[in-house]
Amino acid sequence: MEHTKCLIIGSGPAGYTAAIYAARAGMKPVLYKGSQPGGQLTITTEVENYPGYPDGVQGPQMMMDFERQAARFDTDIRTGMIVEVRFNKEGGKHYAKAEDGTEWEADTIIIATGASAKWLGLESEERLNGKGVSACAVCDGFFFRGMDVAVVGGGDTACEEASYLSKICNKVYMIVRRNELRASKIMQQRVLNSPNIEILWNHVTEEILGEQEVEGVRLRNTETGETKELKIQGFFVAIGHKPNTDLFVGQLDMDESGYLITEKGSTRTNIPGVFACGDVQDKIYRQAVTAAGSGCMAALDAERYLAQKEVMTESH
Repeated sequence: MEHTKCLIIGSGPAGYTAAIYAARAGMKPVLYKGSQPGGQLTITTEVENYPGYPDGVQGPQMMMDFERQAARFDTDIRTGMIVEVRFNKEGGKHYAKAEDGTEWEADTIIIATGASAKWLGLESEERLNGKGVSACAVCDGFFFRGMDVAVVGGGDTACEEASYLSKICNKVYMIVRRNELRASKIMQQRVLNSPNIEILWNHVTEEILGEQEVEGVRLRNTETGETKELKIQGFFVAIGHKPNTDLFVGQLDMDESGYLITEKGSTRTNIPGVFACGDVQDKIYRQAVTAAGSGCMAALDAERYLAQKEVMTESH
């Protein structure tokens, strides 16, 4: 069994930033990249809202930069996934096992497994992802300034995305499967009061049209069975995210959606020495810059936790 002061599960902005800070603090962190190395940014094209990249940067390139910086400070970066964890509730060492069979004993664990956008499951959606199909209006809406776009969903997320897009786009269609919105009343009012948002009730998406980029969408009316096509340039899927927390069920406190619960103002979970950062514990902001910020917090929290343990050990 191998030992590390700090095991980081997951990459992306949160995981890599945690690694940079932990490594510079002399914790010699070990980072497992997970099932989607680099996280959701690796399926994003242009990133224009991350500070320090004045000309923008491609998502995959940005994550390569993050990885290179973490490696520069001697983070032990490993490909693959952690498939089993056992947390010590008493604040002792934690256990983890990688898919290649490597077993770890860790003084601290930082969880940065992120959240995955829920998709409709269409072939055209996957093919045009990053070419007009997006799961984040705040990230990608700028590219559709003055254009016509569609948002799929009827909850708070969809209403927020539609409201945001209505300020910069010419026309926003909301594709709602039912005859009502599930969103909170205030979000519903915001959408209903926006003159350039048109809600298409009882409609589902059959196909996103276009070869190289989004050119339109074919919809089906769930009541009449009739189909129609809309000309759009952007297609936003806003049917929610699923936090990647299956590995921690029964061990860490989660909310009803499966997001890890951290102490207010910190990244501490309910288990001493286990910290969570990035989208796995943030369902509100979900931005690269906020994920990176919380990765920094997690490493600082882990460093302080170890320092306090050392003081307590010495005093005894």
